[in-house]
Amino acid sequence: MTTMYTPDHEWVNIEDHEAAVVGITHHAQEALGDVVFVELPEVGRSYKKGEVAGVVESVKAAADVYMPVSGEIVEVNEALRADPSLANSDPLGNGWFFTVRVADMAEFDQLMDPPAYDALLKTL
Repeated sequence: MTTMYTPDHEWVNIEDHEAAVVGITHHAQEALGDVVFVELPEVGRSYKKGEVAGVVESVKAAADVYMPVSGEIVEVNEALRADPSLANSDPLGNGWFFTVRVADMAEFDQLMDPPAYDALLKTL
């Protein structure tokens, strides 16, 4: 499994050659504070890279969740919908947002690997 990141603080776990799991990073959940609501995308809907696919709301603010790659939503995390605090307590695990069937694997080349994401965080 390979994890990549976006400048908007989403992570993407590439599990195989056509599916990827998406969530928000530790940095994103720390900046938001206590997450109280998530709006997840509709299963079966397709999105282009960069489109808003969901919303996460906290006691401090609301933030959009952007599609890191183009594709079709194949699964959403119903446990997260029921317990949005999973985005805080386990953002890189049980707090995942959705799974996407990737339309263009070449888009992963435009994402940041862990060292590049760490470098971005040092500039914030």
